[in-house]
Amino acid sequence: MLIAGTDDGVYRLDGIDEEGGATVREVLDATGVMRLRTFEAFDGVFAATAEGLFHSPDGESWTDLSVPEESVYSVAAGPDGRLYAGTRPAHVYVAESVDDATLRDGPAWRELDGFQDLPSRSEWQLPRHDDLAQVRDLYVPADEPGRVIAGVEVGGVHLSDDGGETWSERREGVDDDIHELHLVDRRELLAATGFGLFHTTDAGRSWTRLDDGYDQRYFRAAAAVDGDLYAGANIAHTATWSEDDADPALFVCRDGESLEPVDHARPDETVTGLTAVHGRLAAATYHGTVLLGGADGWRVVGELPPVEGPSGSYTPLCWVDS
Repeated sequence: MLIAGTDDGVYRLDGIDEEGGATVREVLDATGVMRLRTFEAFDGVFAATAEGLFHSPDGESWTDLSVPEESVYSVAAGPDGRLYAGTRPAHVYVAESVDDATLRDGPAWRELDGFQDLPSRSEWQLPRHDDLAQVRDLYVPADEPGRVIAGVEVGGVHLSDDGGETWSERREGVDDDIHELHLVDRRELLAATGFGLFHTTDAGRSWTRLDDGYDQRYFRAAAAVDGDLYAGANIAHTATWSEDDADPALFVCRDGESLEPVDHARPDETVTGLTAVHGRLAAATYHGTVLLGGADGWRVVGELPPVEGPSGSYTPLCWVDS
């Protein structure tokens, strides 16, 4: 099943490969769905939202995991059962030795105070964000459970090799307005930012900007499918996306160095969510359209129910095997 988020909840899409498209049902009423993720260590799916971090073992019933900060923007987990949450304001919390029973009863969270000791911490703010920052993404490589990678809006990329106790900055050479990170492996990352798309193969010690030559510099979503890197972008920030001169684009990077545009079924809609579905790319747009690509091209497989205005500036997607 495909799980999708909007500004007003989490939706389940069943039958995306069936003729006529998927059935779409709301399964969690929650404001501001930021991330949807699955992890090998746990059954089901996690939803990071402005109202908390939720877990569902089956894509139907949900449990609030009671992170100390209400607004949870990101979630990660290691194969050792450590569960991480990134919040607004920008804090990182960890729960140790989590299992299915702990998820039902509620994990015990501890703040990773070392995250506040990063040298650039006092710079993580913008007036339009109420002078706050948020941890937009967290990742733990499956083959290196001690490593935690964080992307901060606005604050850049940071890395820990001791489970989040101490951190080093990997923000040199990448725009600090991080909208989404995508972890390809323990050293390779794609960063969708407010001013460019960046790629690293050395865990952020150096970054390559990929979007040179294109006007679309405001990136919102990133994913990888079979070695190809995808990202959705527009010319400027969210407030401009309904204007006549909005010019969205979906890009692919096949060589690790440059982009090329991707034709799809809704070229006038900004792609704000991406995920891999068994070797194909699924995309959700600012207007709530859900698309599925493949060898035979792109098709619309679902429409998320509209909220006031477009569906939202983030429409995260996640595939859950069932």
